[in-house]
Formats: sequence, structure tokens, C-alpha cells
Amino acid sequence: MNNDAREAGEAPRVAVVRPDLDGLRLDRALSELFPDLSRSFLARLIDQRHVRLDTEVATKASHRVAAGQSVIVAVPPPAPATVASQDLPLTILYDDADLVVIDKPAGLVVHPAAGHPDQTLVNALLFHVRDLSGVGGEIRPGIVHRLDKDTSGVMIIAKHDDAHRRLSEAWNTDAVRKEYLALVYGTPSASKGTVDAPIGRDPRDRKRMAVVPAGRRAVTDFEVIERYRYASLLRCRLRTGRTHQIRVHLKHLGHPIVGDPVYSGPQWRGIPDRKLQKELASMTRQALHAARIELRHPRSGENVVCEAPMPEDMARLVASLSRA
Repeated sequence: MNNDAREAGEAPRVAVVRPDLDGLRLDRALSELFPDLSRSFLARLIDQRHVRLDTEVATKASHRVAAGQSVIVAVPPPAPATVASQDLPLTILYDDADLVVIDKPAGLVVHPAAGHPDQTLVNALLFHVRDLSGVGGEIRPGIVHRLDKDTSGVMIIAKHDDAHRRLSEAWNTDAVRKEYLALVYGTPSASKGTVDAPIGRDPRDRKRMAVVPAGRRAVTDFEVIERYRYASLLRCRLRTGRTHQIRVHLKHLGHPIVGDPVYSGPQWRGIPDRKLQKELASMTRQALHAARIELRHPRSGENVVCEAPMPEDMARLVASLSRA
């Protein structure tokens, strides 16, 4: 479905329930018949009485369909975004009709929420990216994944439902390779390795994550890029996508990220070199950067590689550590 059709409102879509869909829930059958629309979006269309079975208006997503029934789906034009667009600085690394890739600066919240009603990445995208389609039935960015507020780097945004669905399905598979740079305290004993440790809520502090036996499996590969006095620069590759995964795994490894207020603390106080103490203390956010993402394009299948340079605060600290 192209963006122009979405903006103008489409002609009704018509299909016939196939024999292999006989007896399925209506929302599930519709997702099979119209795979470019998400099941949650189709369920909303049913609730809004935009779906007909034969001559009757369908009112329940749980209704069981029968082979041979005619289905008519009216997709209304997407509603205007409920979030205001704002002219905030935004570095765009890649942009086409299906997706946009940006270099998120540290300190930028992704979504408006309590305490952050505006000045977010979504506000900026609505201003800078003009051809966003009806992701989820509303003109808004399709956030495929998130970075913590104080983590910088590459982020992927889908422009329409089909791209969002395809990218989301591929996200935690080998089809997407995600590399981060992390500046940590100390030096791992091995030059490379893998942390395979389950992550869940910290039983002592529900606002934090931790390695816990009952957590979800989490796997992070790491390698040492450079060793400095009292610190190291690591490259981390995510095989899974758990909340705070790299931050928790590096703490579990015994090498927490410099500047991480949740999982590290002021470890610079134990360093005898006063100049290095000052340099490390100047890093007031976690020194973690999403440096590179490689994925297959959701429409063409071509390989897309996007890289974001190390941000100024991390680069300055790395330069100081190199001189020391």
C-alpha cells in the first residue's frame, strides 16, 4: 500500500475467506488475508465497524469466520497525529519510502510520557519526516526499537504498517545485527567473549534490571577494542533485546559502563590519578553508543548498513584516556 492511498483513504478491500481459514477468529483471518495490516490495527477497524462479513457489519474480533464468506474492509484515512511536531535538531542517516534511520543524541527521550510531554524524538520526527503514513492507524512514527534516554546512536523508524511489521518480526533474529560501543571500568580478562545470562527485574529494586535465574534469556557478545589505564573500550553485539541488556551484562561481567548512574556509580573515586578521576567524573551519562545496524530492507531485501560516529562526549573521554 502506498502512502498516497493512505492519505486519501482507500477503496474498500474485498476478499473471500479461504478454506484454510475456516473457523479462525475474524481478526486472525483478516491478518492472513491482508498481511500488510497489523492484527491490532484490524481489531480496531472491527471495533470501529469498518469490517463487513457478507452483508452484515462485524462487531467482534473473536467472531469465527466460515470458508467462502466475503469480507469487506474499509480503511479510513489515518487520523492526524495527537503529538505536536517540533523543530528539534535531528541527524538523518538514511531515508526512503519505507523507513528512516536517525542518529539519536544522548538526552533525547523517544516517546512523550509523564515528565516528558514534548521535546522528544517523536516530536522531532513528525517535523522532519513528511511522508509518515498511518502506522497503527495514526500518522506517527513507527518506533521499531528503543534506546534509553541517555544512550546515543542509530535508531530505525518505520514509515508505514507493513514496514513496521516486517522490521519488528526480524528485530531479534540474525537478520538484524546491532553493534554498540561501551566505555567500561577496568579491563576484561579475555579479549572477547559472550555473556549468556538471563535478565529480569531486580528483586531488591523494581526500577532496575538484573541477572536473575527466572529472567528471560539474554546474550551479548563483546570484544575489547582498546585498553586504557583503569578503563576499556568495548564493542558489543546484541543477540537478544532485553531492557538495559548491555548495561546489566557488563555490570555482571564486573566492568560496568562509565557514567552509568544506575549500574555503575562513581567508581572513578577509587582511581588514584586525580586528572583521570576528573575526566571520568565528567561523563554524566552512560558511555554507551549504538554505533552500527545492519539489516535487510523490508521491501527490497537489499542489505542496509547505517553507522553513527562516536558522539563528542565519548570521543573526548576516549582521547583523554588514550593520552594517559
